[in-house]
Amino acid sequence: MIQLLPQSEILDTYSTNPIEAVEHISSYIEKYHCENLTVDISHLNIMDSCMVSTLCSAKHYIKYPQGKINWKVSSEVIKDFNKDFDLGNSDYIL
Repeated sequence: MIQLLPQSEILDTYSTNPIEAVEHISSYIEKYHCENLTVDISHLNIMDSCMVSTLCSAKHYIKYPQGKINWKVSSEVIKDFNKDFDLGNSDYIL
């Protein structure tokens, strides 16, 4: 089977609405083989970034327990906030 992948290696949601961001990332995880994924959510505010990264990390972990997601974020606060929810598959990049 041939799988067409996006040209960019970094997935960007292009939305400031966290629900739309979660839906976009979740559908990407379902549609493509993405055991290792980098997602740019740096344009979202701190609370929305925490929510999106937590929900999507859980979704990704269910499909790829050995996989990793690199979250490009705007603040170290997001990493600190999510440390108790971490499934071991998330890394945060400033």
